[in-house]
Amino acid sequence: MNRIQTIAGLRENPDVDVLVIGGGINGISVFRELALQGVDVLLAEKGDYCGGASAALSRMVHGGLRYLENGEFKLVRESLLERDRLLKNAPHYVAPLPTTVPIFDLFSGIANGAFRFLGLSRRPGRRGALVIKTGLAMYDFFTAARRIVPTHKFRSRAETLKVWPAINPAIRNSATYYDAWVSHPERLGTEMLRDTMNEKPSARALNYARVSLGDASLALNDGLSGETLAVKPRLVVNATGGWIDLTNSAIGAVAPKFMGGTKGSHLIVDNRELHDALDGHMIYYENEDGRICILFPYLGNVLVGSTDIRVDDPDQARCEDDERQYIRQSVSFVFPDIEIADTDIVFQFTGVRPLPISRDSFTGRIPRDHFCELIEGAGIVPTLCMIGGKWTTFRSFGELAADIVLERLCRQRIVGTENMPIGGGRHFPMAPEKWCAERAAAHGLSLDRTRSLFERYGTGADAVAAYLAAGQDELLPGSDYSAREIRYLIANEYVEQLEDLLLRRTTIAITGALTCDLLDAVLDILAVEKSWDAARKAFERTDFLALLQRQHGVDLDQLSQKDQGRSAECASTRKSA
Repeated sequence: MNRIQTIAGLRENPDVDVLVIGGGINGISVFRELALQGVDVLLAEKGDYCGGASAALSRMVHGGLRYLENGEFKLVRESLLERDRLLKNAPHYVAPLPTTVPIFDLFSGIANGAFRFLGLSRRPGRRGALVIKTGLAMYDFFTAARRIVPTHKFRSRAETLKVWPAINPAIRNSATYYDAWVSHPERLGTEMLRDTMNEKPSARALNYARVSLGDASLALNDGLSGETLAVKPRLVVNATGGWIDLTNSAIGAVAPKFMGGTKGSHLIVDNRELHDALDGHMIYYENEDGRICILFPYLGNVLVGSTDIRVDDPDQARCEDDERQYIRQSVSFVFPDIEIADTDIVFQFTGVRPLPISRDSFTGRIPRDHFCELIEGAGIVPTLCMIGGKWTTFRSFGELAADIVLERLCRQRIVGTENMPIGGGRHFPMAPEKWCAERAAAHGLSLDRTRSLFERYGTGADAVAAYLAAGQDELLPGSDYSAREIRYLIANEYVEQLEDLLLRRTTIAITGALTCDLLDAVLDILAVEKSWDAARKAFERTDFLALLQRQHGVDLDQLSQKDQGRSAECASTRKSA
């Protein structure tokens, strides 16, 4: 069901069993769970799908090693189970990641860790070899019955320096274990949405649709047309994460304050020396203040993070200059001879962790688990709030919320999602190279091009390749994305604005590959497909450039001038030669 049909249907009949507010990964998860049980469910997202915190995670799919100190054993066990399920259900986007912990002490952290575990201390502190060994042994124990990644391994100082010669020479040992990483988290959410609506055509979802309190019902405002429609759900699921309290207020749900989120900022760094020094591993390390930080190769660059700072207004969260400096400084602690220059930072992003309200002075002690609270008799519609959670556990959190809703509606669960492949993870080949060669031959594309599509879409690359082969195509300027590929995304993946394409449906911006020429080429295609006039097209361009600078630290016009200067310098050098 497309957007026009969805809005027409609501105009004709505003009744719906469940309204899910929030199209992040948790909202999409509970939407999928309910739709697959045959529930009449509508999802409304005020922006784009996975456009908030779900686009700003650390790109890790992990158990949460440090949560063991907080005594969150159930969360770690659940997270490791969901990690392993994602490795099987979404192998096109989720892959094992060798993770190495540099260790500088033997006994450090034993007393402090015990005090934190018992709730007697809030201070972060350095963890020594014995503490880390204990945590990794528990990690291995939790996954012993379904071993799909190697167990942990300890290295001596000499062995560590042999593998990572640039690491801080004060190191005593290192430990390597396996978690996982996700390459395209926003796309995984979009694929879940597509899968659900293909399986259950009656399931409906709208991005750029804000919900508020109407006269005798809830009101849904279409942010694209400006039309406001009545919507009358039997139950609301508030899956807006850091915005839960604001959403409750907007829909008239009288409730106590639930959220006390913190923001985590990350940098994408183009530094070959740092990239090569990692040797394909994530380095999971403690900064000098005890804060956990990460470094790992990400789509040809390096992802570095993160901070953990309380925020009151999630709409105002962005990476500030002092956070950039903090993250850069943390790298110098673990790799003292490698410096990250300002010009190395090609992208930055900030997300608000949807943590429950807490007065704890140390944000690392705030529980990362998830739970639901049902608000009844204090608003126009009973509202189930999804509180807390981490990206890794989106499936189990959605399942939890859906089961509460099903009980409320007196419905039975008829299908589970534990072993359900997602999008391009369906029918994933045991021999990807053979699969790519066969699809390249079938569609008349080069093997390299088919490999590129497979990396982006998994087995969904077959449909994309068929679309590309059906007409004239050309690569966009300075990019390995093509014009027809962009048209395919617009037609099939709920694209409504320029930022949807450049920030979420593709990896163009986050990898630092965006240029003014490329932006304009994508905008030209989008304007034609959406029948935008010159004024709307100009607005999209200006609005996106402002967003890029404000939220992601990228001044594209300035970069373009630098690129022109470098090109002129190179041309002069070639001429002299």
